[in-house]
Amino acid sequence: MRRLSLVALALAVVVLPATPASAYAGGIDPAAVHPGAAGPAAASPGAVGPTVQDVRTVGTAWGPDPVTGRLTLTVDDTVAPEQVRALRATAARAGADLRREPGRLRLLIAGGQAVYGGGARCSLGANVHSGSTYYFLTAGHCTAAATTWYADSGGTTVLGSRVGSSFPGNDFGLVRYTGRVSHPSAVYTYPGLLTINGVGTPYVGQAVCRSGTTTGVRCGTVTGLNQTVNYAEGSVSGLIRTNICAEPGDSGGPLYVAGTGLILGILSGGSGNCTSGGTTFYQPIAEALAVYGVTIP
Repeated sequence: MRRLSLVALALAVVVLPATPASAYAGGIDPAAVHPGAAGPAAASPGAVGPTVQDVRTVGTAWGPDPVTGRLTLTVDDTVAPEQVRALRATAARAGADLRREPGRLRLLIAGGQAVYGGGARCSLGANVHSGSTYYFLTAGHCTAAATTWYADSGGTTVLGSRVGSSFPGNDFGLVRYTGRVSHPSAVYTYPGLLTINGVGTPYVGQAVCRSGTTTGVRCGTVTGLNQTVNYAEGSVSGLIRTNICAEPGDSGGPLYVAGTGLILGILSGGSGNCTSGGTTFYQPIAEALAVYGVTIP
């Protein structure tokens, strides 16, 4: 059972399992934004053609590998063999590596301490403020779903109203509190609260944790920066990559450093699950704070 006194913590974004695909991004039709048609046409090495940065094939991600320093193009299990062949040629032209990622890259819409709007169930990433006006940040593919957000599925306890939403491209949104639910600067840690002291700077190899309603607190390390992910609903760039697992319902939740109480990002999406393992991607929270002119704590 959710306790309303904890609803406004740093949490996660989630859509109810029975919610149709069109509601995952608040009415955005996944087929209408960057549809997953065929990938780049195959070409022999040295031929003129698309670069890795041009790839928009659904189920792919790309960014620098921190170990080798080489650009790496990742494909998930949904990418068809003919598309993989074309993408391999694209990677070869660019001198990049191609790697398979088990599972399916997807937005994870379900979360920590739940908030509700437009048929979606989501969760907070962090509580923020500008002067004496208070807001919460969460994933943009969540805030696109509705203008008014509630603490309960019946829509009887109002939390606030959406004032900003950015997705695709970025994945963050802002809701201004208008209700009276308590909203401490903290992460719910299943159980307990961890006070958020400020914003940290992610780096490869950093020990981090995330909080989410489906799988609770999970920890791991940062494995990449400045990553681009091509979801079915659109592409998002500048993301933090980790080796932490997640499942639908964890999305929108905070990525943080447990020892210092510094928050790094909010969960955008990932692949795999917490049974077999997975990869997750996070929107850096510093960018969202700068865009909206708000601060933590």
